[in-house]
Amino acid sequence: MKSIGFLSFGHWDPQSPFTTRSAEDVLQESIDLAVAAEEIGLDGAYFRVHHYARQLSSPFPLLAAAGAKTSKIELGTGVIDMRYENPLYMIEDAGAADLISRGRLQLGISRGSPEQVIDGWRYFGYEPAEGESPSDMARRHTEVFLNLLKGQGFAEPNPTPMFPNPPGLLRLEPLSETLQDRIWWGSGSDKTARWAAELGLNLQSSTLKDDETGEPFHVQQAKQIRAYHEAWNEAGHSRKPRVSVSRSIFPIVNDQDRKYFGHEGDASDDKFGYIDAQTKAVFGRHYAAEPDKLVELLKQDEAIAEADTLLLTIPNQLGVAYNTHILESLLTHVAPALGWK
Repeated sequence: MKSIGFLSFGHWDPQSPFTTRSAEDVLQESIDLAVAAEEIGLDGAYFRVHHYARQLSSPFPLLAAAGAKTSKIELGTGVIDMRYENPLYMIEDAGAADLISRGRLQLGISRGSPEQVIDGWRYFGYEPAEGESPSDMARRHTEVFLNLLKGQGFAEPNPTPMFPNPPGLLRLEPLSETLQDRIWWGSGSDKTARWAAELGLNLQSSTLKDDETGEPFHVQQAKQIRAYHEAWNEAGHSRKPRVSVSRSIFPIVNDQDRKYFGHEGDASDDKFGYIDAQTKAVFGRHYAAEPDKLVELLKQDEAIAEADTLLLTIPNQLGVAYNTHILESLLTHVAPALGWK
């Protein structure tokens, strides 16, 4: 395990008993948590993106603000729903955020998850082309985005521009020259993991995936990662890819931890169910225990062993100080036994 980061969904609620009562609260606390995570030595600060929900939704202002206030920590998403994205505008937003952070952006993108409204991307002005599914549209938007990231000119310049142009066709600006190696695909199946590998994308695999064999979640996820690496090698890419997995892990080291998580037992069970009418899925367990017990349990997780990056889902509603405590406890008492630094 080379890298550990947190993944925040950015929940807020006007009735919250904690400090996360508004979108402003969550955005400010997200920046503060990225700063605090860097100070304790965490490798990454990642943020989930959900539309039409009381959660984080527009990642680039947040990533840029966090990038301006930190200097080392990776800043990422897990994931941006490409059904909603204009690939050209996204090039400019992502390029600006990456340049502000001086090349620390780790951009997770995907088809997205079940959402709060029916076909919410339609309200954003997007429709699948004839014969396309919404997932196909997300992959099409992704391929346009990846092609534009190469930085080749494509737009015919105005012969009488307001400002002088460089010679040739024009590209979008600002463009981050190195960002294309730091794009991740959030995959929920073996098939899309292989597709991501073929395109040269890094892999994000969360706590939910299609149930393809009936085996425990971590076993299926490990197989997904191995299928991804096999496809990557077959594609002949020159660089080494990165793979992340997400987990809910809570070390219990004091009475406050025990109050919040002690009643949940060492580990929950995997859950099998349907995320829509057609797709059977397996939901991974969470872990809450004393550090020595956590180490014992996590060493049995095949997918963690296959991945190089672990993203820790956090209860952001409990505030910056308590989440920093959770992360520091894990870095101090658990992570070294998993091979981290």
